[in-house]
Amino acid sequence: MPDYFVRVLIVMAVNVVLVSSLGLSNGFTGVFSLGHVGFVALGAYSSAILTLALDKKLAYLPDLLGWLAQIQLGFLPATLIAGLLCALVGLIVGAPLMRLNGNYVSVATLGFLIIVNVVLVNAESFTRGARTFTGIDTSTTLPWALGWMVLTLLILSRVAYSPFGRAMRATREDLIAAQGIGIRVLPTRLMAFIIGAFFAGVGGALYAHYLGSFSPATFYFALMVTQLAMLVVGGQGSLTGAAVGVVLVTLLSEVLRNLERGFSLGSLTLPPLYGVSQIVLGMVFILVMVYRPSGLLGDRELQLVDSSKASQGASPEQEAV
Repeated sequence: MPDYFVRVLIVMAVNVVLVSSLGLSNGFTGVFSLGHVGFVALGAYSSAILTLALDKKLAYLPDLLGWLAQIQLGFLPATLIAGLLCALVGLIVGAPLMRLNGNYVSVATLGFLIIVNVVLVNAESFTRGARTFTGIDTSTTLPWALGWMVLTLLILSRVAYSPFGRAMRATREDLIAAQGIGIRVLPTRLMAFIIGAFFAGVGGALYAHYLGSFSPATFYFALMVTQLAMLVVGGQGSLTGAAVGVVLVTLLSEVLRNLERGFSLGSLTLPPLYGVSQIVLGMVFILVMVYRPSGLLGDRELQLVDSSKASQGASPEQEAV
């Protein structure tokens, strides 16, 4: 398979991990988080520091803490540690933020993203500041990316279509009614937020070891908007929709990026149109929001999980009590 197609498939698989984990909170609980990319950044830098060769740590990060400067982990343990670190940060951050509703939680989580970016820019002894963090092994191969994608979708599907998942959707549909039947809203939202943070950290580690070099600007507003566009286009309340959104937006971006350089077809010559990919993607995003506000798939799923059997389990209120 040509290297170009392998790279596109790796990017798709990693984005499925990131967008589906974002959808667990945004789509299934209705808590619209804008800070998901903050966890991606933490996962990327954490795994990069843990896997960086000792001689490169001495050269690039001479002021690194002693115990960090003396360890070098493999790709898999570093990825898991990055995910667990993000889950811990998700617990600390989510405990107060998941009490908020509506636009307030969106603004608060956006503040978290800004704080993470400011910390990464200023923590030069850990991150090289605004400079490019380089020298990372490109360990994210296609099997690794596809394996994590499948594992993520399997775990998230078990969570989303369990009694706990129905409790999440109940809080999304009617918060007061959910509280009235005994669902504990804060633990439900917080657990979804923590699980999403874990897989965001894993996806960040995969992303870091695919790129090989990055800076804090890599994990900021542009990536946040791209992930939200993928989720909204596919359908926020569907794991399948998240995957479909990733595939459609990625393929459209690649096609438009190639057309930006211009092309000739017979007597027709189209000059370079730099930036047209962002314009077209923005128009697609607007059209989907106008004509399909719930996304292309809405809440529908491919029946990888037998939701009819899941619905025979305990009710959300029984699970919550």
